[in-house]
Amino acid sequence: MNELKPSPALLCANCEAVLQGEFCHACGQSVHSVLRPVSHMLEDAGDIFFHMDERIVHTVPPLYTKPGFLTLEYFAGRRVRYIAPFRLMFVFCLLSFFFMHVAINGLKFGEAEGGDTDSLGQFTHAATADDVHEMYRKEVRSLLATQEDPNVPAIAKGGLSMMQGMVRDAANKRLAQLNAPAIAPPGSGDEDDVQLKRVHMLSNESGDMRFNIAWVPDAVNTRLNAGLDRLKANLVQASNPGPQKKEAIQRIVEGIFGVLPQTMFIMVPVFALILKVFYVFRRRLYVEHLIVALHSHAFLFLALMLLTLLGFARGAIAPHFAPAGTLIRVVEVAMWIWMPIYLLLMQKRVYRQGWGMTILKYWLIGSVYFWLLGFALTIAVIIGISH
Repeated sequence: MNELKPSPALLCANCEAVLQGEFCHACGQSVHSVLRPVSHMLEDAGDIFFHMDERIVHTVPPLYTKPGFLTLEYFAGRRVRYIAPFRLMFVFCLLSFFFMHVAINGLKFGEAEGGDTDSLGQFTHAATADDVHEMYRKEVRSLLATQEDPNVPAIAKGGLSMMQGMVRDAANKRLAQLNAPAIAPPGSGDEDDVQLKRVHMLSNESGDMRFNIAWVPDAVNTRLNAGLDRLKANLVQASNPGPQKKEAIQRIVEGIFGVLPQTMFIMVPVFALILKVFYVFRRRLYVEHLIVALHSHAFLFLALMLLTLLGFARGAIAPHFAPAGTLIRVVEVAMWIWMPIYLLLMQKRVYRQGWGMTILKYWLIGSVYFWLLGFALTIAVIIGISH
């Protein structure tokens, strides 16, 4: 009769404890090796980022269609089936701002599609001599501001004087067509030259404003002053037609979208604090209000992302099939209407108060958060412009 022999036990590669499952009960290390094909690595990366499994099916549809459902499920302790609130808000926040950034980059910011998008071609559209002189002053102001910008390389500044002469020649060409006197070269003392010198002197005087806060470190003051210089340079270049306008606008857009996600991450706990204040007598923990804030913001970011994608689809389909474009626009309007209704229903179902008190608090909370959000976004825009 053959003697039965026990099978050799599997040991943990980290602490050599006897394994009794897929994870070591002593140190927690997984029994699975990390040396696997790339396809498995991509699957793990997706799971870490968004839990790319059936949790998406259980989470995203009710997030958009069932106000307060996910929040109440979390309060009841049923959490395994759903994506965590912060992960949900984080992913949809990044995706929504990404698609909105793509949509903003598609705008022309007032530029024409033809070949006369340069600063020299705009003089052909001037109807009067006064228009030509005004355009000329704006162009030269932009060039002077570019010369004062410390971020512009010296080799690029060397060609700006020649560019100023080209602008003057283009303006004089249009003035000749209008039978008006030509613009004299710089230093001649004519009206354009005097006004440009006055504007340039005023801009230099305004540039003397500096931060010098006594109770903060010198490095902070230096950083604030550098940001102030970039802010003024970007505003001057973006507001005046010239070779640097497009680059300045691009820098401003990139800077704003670079700080918007961080701004919203700060505003989510602020919104939870507002909920805590208005529902202080409901005796709920701050974490509960934070879950409400995370789910409501995740819904808003999901809605904004879908609206942006629908805008892309409408722009691509409407020129070829107008009824489809009209239908998409109707869906967009319905989605905009659904957003405030969703938040009201969510507040009613989560906090379980009467309709009168719910509507009153909904209006008060929305008003307070609206002004705080507006202030935060203004700060974010200022920081973005100083990029």
